[in-house]
Amino acid sequence: MALSEGVVKKVLLSYAYVSVWIFLSFTVIIYNKYILDRKMYNWPFPISLTMIHMAFCSSLAFLLVRVLRLVDAVSISRDLYLKSVVPIGALYALSLWFSNSAYIFLSVSFIQMLKALMPVAVYSIGVAFKKDAFKSDTMLNMVSISVGVAIAAYGEAKFNSWGVTLQLLAVAFEATRLVLIQILLNAKGISLNPITSLYYVAPCCFVFLCVPWVIVELPVLRQTSSFHFDFVIFGTNSLCAFALNLAVFLLVGKTSALTMNVAGVVKDWLLIAFSWSVIKDTVTPINLMGYLIAFGGVAYYNHAKLQGLKAAEAQRKSQQENVEAGRLLEERDGEGNGKKSETKD
Repeated sequence: MALSEGVVKKVLLSYAYVSVWIFLSFTVIIYNKYILDRKMYNWPFPISLTMIHMAFCSSLAFLLVRVLRLVDAVSISRDLYLKSVVPIGALYALSLWFSNSAYIFLSVSFIQMLKALMPVAVYSIGVAFKKDAFKSDTMLNMVSISVGVAIAAYGEAKFNSWGVTLQLLAVAFEATRLVLIQILLNAKGISLNPITSLYYVAPCCFVFLCVPWVIVELPVLRQTSSFHFDFVIFGTNSLCAFALNLAVFLLVGKTSALTMNVAGVVKDWLLIAFSWSVIKDTVTPINLMGYLIAFGGVAYYNHAKLQGLKAAEAQRKSQQENVEAGRLLEERDGEGNGKKSETKD
């Protein structure tokens, strides 16, 4: 059976969105590694780099929302902003700070392996906040992912405990942020696309980063008199970070968040291959064996999630059909009663 032109076009567009997201995510990760690594560009100031990103994204988001009005602003009260957006912004600041810091100490490939723990962190925190129900089979799957990552860490040739701690903290803060978005915003019917998210969250994130920046990096930057701000490097790097947010909006909006999770696995393998072949990072057989176990757990998690979404959709359609059938019966009964009364008259 031949596919219609509309279906083919939709499939091709979906692949295009996935390809753009993978390319931009890949580019941002490698670019950040290039800037922060002491053996490459040698600018090991992750808080400063994150603040540059947030300042750039805040300015561009303000331009799109308030000046050009290309994106509709979501109305958020001051009370909701302080109770919901501010905690999310603080967690986002911590996640970006620690994640970027890890690139100074760890290889790109090993960081991607550690990021496989994200479903474990999201599920565990979701259970702790009573957002997700505890299921023994799901927890067993989470254990398998954790074991795989532990094996990959055991086989890491250039293991750095401080770098691993930073990356694990980044995963924990990011997972908490994702759960809080569901609890504090989505549950209240507020949905932010990446542009409006940056419009509200990025300035808050920038302010939070100012505190550790003044204490940790500003004194060192003052002593580095030879440094001159490279507008080409940091400008293009910030532009890539902003474009990645747009790509996330397109990918999730036109396909689904699950598609992004699956595409993320493909991106991780590409980054591991690039890290090994181009950057010449050491990837051991134990690394790969551990990540394969973790990859299998993540793949099963995505499959189970897809089945759950299909079941929920089928249940929703069934409920709608039952409601419509009930309405039809009520209408027929009403018409029948009306006819009976007319006959009696």
